[in-house]
Amino acid sequence: MSLMDFLLPPYGPREKLVAAGVIGLTLVAMTAVVEVPEAQQAVVMRMGDPVRVINRYKPGVDYGVTGAGLSLRIPFFETLVRIDRRVLDLDMQPQIVNSSDQQRLEVDAYARFRIIDPVKMVRTAGTADRVQEQLQPILNSTLRQGLASHPFQSLLTPERGAVMEQVRQALDAEAREYGAQVIDVRIKRADLPQGSPLERAFARMEAAREQEATTIRAQGQKQAQIIRGEAEASAAKTYADAYGKDPAFYDFYRAMTSYRTTFANKDAKGQTTIVLTPDNDYLRQFRGGGK
Repeated sequence: MSLMDFLLPPYGPREKLVAAGVIGLTLVAMTAVVEVPEAQQAVVMRMGDPVRVINRYKPGVDYGVTGAGLSLRIPFFETLVRIDRRVLDLDMQPQIVNSSDQQRLEVDAYARFRIIDPVKMVRTAGTADRVQEQLQPILNSTLRQGLASHPFQSLLTPERGAVMEQVRQALDAEAREYGAQVIDVRIKRADLPQGSPLERAFARMEAAREQEATTIRAQGQKQAQIIRGEAEASAAKTYADAYGKDPAFYDFYRAMTSYRTTFANKDAKGQTTIVLTPDNDYLRQFRGGGK
């Protein structure tokens, strides 16, 4: 018994032929229906050429209204190339990069991208994996050029964000040729190589900080001298103005200050002896108004 006899009821040759045709058409119809999930976009290829895109990525369009689901194709003539619509990662192998101040850095970075033009991607690269293979050496080159134009110190400050944005723009310009868009480029780690280069770098950094501290101290001392000089000049002017307004009071104030310093000196501890005659000019304030 043949397979057709097993599947079809025991009818005549004409009925069997019609039933076989119905089954064949059903199978063809089933192969004509394809499912494209939300996370994918599919390029329909007809005889090796892309003719349309199912569930194409569109910026700002929410999931659920993108065109995913069941679609039709021409069986045996049209095939699907499925492409991920999600954000993809591109890891760079750790490598040694020279900064603008000739520091050898061990850099480990990554990029994130998505396919925004699936037709161009299929024509230029074929698959998303092939796009990653094409972009990885470009990422290495652009990152090397970007870091080579900046000192190592800039990678430890907020300037690092601007450096990575320049690298992202350069990589994105290259990725557009493959139908991809680079969303972000980040450095996971940027360290000096272990051993003597690291020790020499630390020594240079320590010397630079010590020199900066010395400069700051010198500037502080200079400013202190300027402020002290200005204060003394202001005090002298104040004294001069006071003497000009009331010379007698100024003479009395100076005498009282001298008496307190001489007779009430706590540091002397009673070991200093002064012998003066009653009519000594130094004691004039004790004789009634300095007469």
